[in-house]
Amino acid sequence: MNKNKLNADLIGIAEKRIKLNQIDYADEAYDAAEDELHEAEDAFLSEFGDFLEDAMDDVHERICSNTDVLIPTAYIAKNYVKKGESLDGEPLYDINSKEGVLVEADQYPGKVARLVLVPSPARLILTINGKAKEVVWQLT
Repeated sequence: MNKNKLNADLIGIAEKRIKLNQIDYADEAYDAAEDELHEAEDAFLSEFGDFLEDAMDDVHERICSNTDVLIPTAYIAKNYVKKGESLDGEPLYDINSKEGVLVEADQYPGKVARLVLVPSPARLILTINGKAKEVVWQLT
C-alpha cells in the first residue's frame, strides 16, 4: 500500500470539501463539485478502504468498544481548516469541534466524543467535548 498516495488522496478530498463549502448550493458549479468529491471518495474507498477499516477496527476496540465501525469516508470531516504548510510543503489541516463521527469513548463516559480522519499526516483524532484533541491513530 502506498502511504504517500493515501495521504495525497486524503488531501485531495479535504481540498474538494473546502471548495464545496465555499460554493453556494444554488450555484451551477455546486453539483459538479459535489460529483467530483463523491468520485474522489469512491476511489479512495476502493484503494484504501480495507486498510483503513482495519485501522479503525483497532481504534474502536481500544477507544470506543461500544460504537460500531463505519466506512472510512464517514470519518472524513465535512470541512477542514488550513493551518499553513509543513516543512515538506504539504498543507496542514485542523478541524473544528463538531467534526467527525460521534462515539462512546470508553475513557470519557458521558462526554461528547468524536473521531475524525485528518490528512498531513493521515491520522484519526479523538475530540472530547469539542476541546481536547488526541491522535489515536497515525499512518506511519
